[in-house]
Amino acid sequence: MSIDVFAPAHRIAAQVRSGEVGAEAVTLAFLERIDRVDREVNAFTDLTAARALAQAAAIDRARAAGEPLGPLAGVPFAAKNLFDIEGLPTRAGSKINRERAPARRDAVLIERLTAAGAVLIGGLNMGEYAYDFTGENAHDGPCRNPHDLVRMAGGSSSGSGAATAAGMAPISLGSDTNGSIRVPSSLCGVFGLKPTYGRLPRTRSFPFCDSLDHLGPFARDVTDLALAYDLLQGPDGGDPACTARPVEPVSARLANGVAGLRIAVAGGHFATEGMPEAAVAVSAVARALAATRTIALDGAPIARAAAFLITNAESSALHLGRLRERADDFDPDTRDRFLAGAMLPAAWYIQAQRARRWFHDEMMQVFEEVDLIIAPATPCPAPLVGQKTLAMRGEILPLRPSLGIFTQPISCIGLPVAAVPVAGDGLPIGVQLIAPPWREDLCLKAAYVLQEMKVCRAEPPKGI
Repeated sequence: MSIDVFAPAHRIAAQVRSGEVGAEAVTLAFLERIDRVDREVNAFTDLTAARALAQAAAIDRARAAGEPLGPLAGVPFAAKNLFDIEGLPTRAGSKINRERAPARRDAVLIERLTAAGAVLIGGLNMGEYAYDFTGENAHDGPCRNPHDLVRMAGGSSSGSGAATAAGMAPISLGSDTNGSIRVPSSLCGVFGLKPTYGRLPRTRSFPFCDSLDHLGPFARDVTDLALAYDLLQGPDGGDPACTARPVEPVSARLANGVAGLRIAVAGGHFATEGMPEAAVAVSAVARALAATRTIALDGAPIARAAAFLITNAESSALHLGRLRERADDFDPDTRDRFLAGAMLPAAWYIQAQRARRWFHDEMMQVFEEVDLIIAPATPCPAPLVGQKTLAMRGEILPLRPSLGIFTQPISCIGLPVAAVPVAGDGLPIGVQLIAPPWREDLCLKAAYVLQEMKVCRAEPPKGI
């Protein structure tokens, strides 16, 4: 039978387990899709075809022998190239890192999906050292939006959003420090999950800003997103931030719904006046979830400023040796931000951490009154590749930082967020579903309701 590359991952896995299709046939179908489509999208930097086909063949042999198969048996997935992939240098989107020795072992999250039967098919394009919201990589070329190839995929997990949207990987892994899962999810029209800080281990992934870095999955279907999240959970000693909280599976409880939840729309900093596409998307989600209350999150602009300072200071310290020895091998835009961060006074960093704690405390008070908050994910749909400015709220602002205006305050305090795509007549745009710490279940249940109502859905791109 023909393989539908846009089918949900859980359906593909069920077909492989039943013997309706073979894992090897599924893998070949996706490799052929990548060969046909990715020359235009530029989502992949590395293919692991030999590994994938060998694993798929092993799955088919196991099924023929009557052995039990995992919940993602035969499902292809891909990972942002800051995840260690055995046998490949961990690029982290840079020129310098590709000279590193090949990784001896996969990142923990790759190991966990592989153990569940998922088949790794490659590493994905990203912004250099994850310091980016556009997906325009100076070394590997820009990752393009599958819905319109002259537009950005968003960053820094550009390849993750684009590969999933384009039917090249039903599930992908990315990272989010200031919005790098939610921005490409929004611009590419797929679902993304930024879990609570410390929920998923970052072991054997290349860092950006340790106190803000999160890892998480992308998918075209909420059940797939929740299933991947369930399989990725669990502490790991290689990441001190990943606490020993019990695994809390969500995928079997998605249909429980959101009845009785107190849901509000974020106002103030998150207001969408002058942003027509974002306004329509937020209104559609609010109506579907019966959210009639608007709540001002007054500390959000301060939290965003704190996120800028913390990111700049910590990432610059990480890269100081490279800046001294190989400054010319950085993307100039990335290099200049790192250089500026290296000169920040320590007092500014300390004050930013105080502001971060203050906003955290403010948000915990808000969550005594509400259970879930709706906010825009990006101020606009995908801008053009190469675009430098953005008209917003009567001002002309630099594009790159402005794409994260709505995501940075939330990741600054590590809250769980599901990004859900609202597909209209034009380009997709995303909405954030924000929950209290450790309540990913609320984000995912609401996302499932929205998908069932067909308010939020991942539409196949036209023309590729």
